Amino acid sequence: MNQAVPPQSMSVTTPTLPAALAAPRGELVTRRGARMVYYAATAAPGRPLLLIHSINAAPSSYEVKPLFERYRDERPVYSLDLPGFGLSDRAQRVYSADLFAEAIVDCLATLPGAPADVIALSLSAEFAARANLARPELVRSLALISPTGFGARPLPSARIGRGMHRLLRLPGLGSGLFRLLASRRSIRYFLDRSFTGSAPDDLVDYAWETARQPGAWHAPLAFLSMQLFTPDAIETLYRHLTELPVLAIADRDPYIDFDRLPAFAATRANWLYQRLAPHLGLPHWERPTETCTALEQFWATAD
Repeated sequence: MNQAVPPQSMSVTTPTLPAALAAPRGELVTRRGARMVYYAATAAPGRPLLLIHSINAAPSSYEVKPLFERYRDERPVYSLDLPGFGLSDRAQRVYSADLFAEAIVDCLATLPGAPADVIALSLSAEFAARANLARPELVRSLALISPTGFGARPLPSARIGRGMHRLLRLPGLGSGLFRLLASRRSIRYFLDRSFTGSAPDDLVDYAWETARQPGAWHAPLAFLSMQLFTPDAIETLYRHLTELPVLAIADRDPYIDFDRLPAFAATRANWLYQRLAPHLGLPHWERPTETCTALEQFWATAD
């Protein structure tokens, strides 16, 4: 299912931006033919840790850099650039929740020492939940940072989402909108909203670079048209996570809300909810010590 990729077969949609993390990289091809890049720091022994970035106009493994650097000398750590983002290919394909969940499964299946601990940001929490439900033997624990799917407001209907996506794929329209959203000024604005202060310059710079790659708009258009979100994720996904430990970290976020998360977690023996306030969606950047302490205490109870 997964295949090594020879360098000479790199496609025109393969990005050329600098590495997000100072670590060796591996490549694999998913079951749907997507070329995917992951970073690996494997000098230390132990249970593998897989980090999964969020989904927005310009995500990449740079979003999880504080966690990668914190744990790379303590255990094997991997960070995955999902298809359509980072150093993975940006092909024009159907981007869906199933595609991303399958990509996570395909990556987990290659990791020595599985089951792995998994940390997923924002919308990728839904993909990680799907991956666990598909292959529970590959995941020991899930840590979900600012997970989507717990808001009180319903999502637009699937029909509306499909219509939005068709509209955004009209020649010049979606790519033009993406260029506006992915300008340095726009990226600075959107990232600043995710910090109680200002977003770090290096995070802004890398997001801008990754948004300038060939085909960079294909996957974000599926996100902008709400095609990647799971309707009623609590009932469809999260309530079925009953066999493994789950940590949810969430305080406030300018783009999503967590209104139903505290009550949901309180009724599940295997779920733990922590706010780690104040933060606006990226506690591992704003409150790294508290975030890592929460993670380590959580992992200790999972043993």
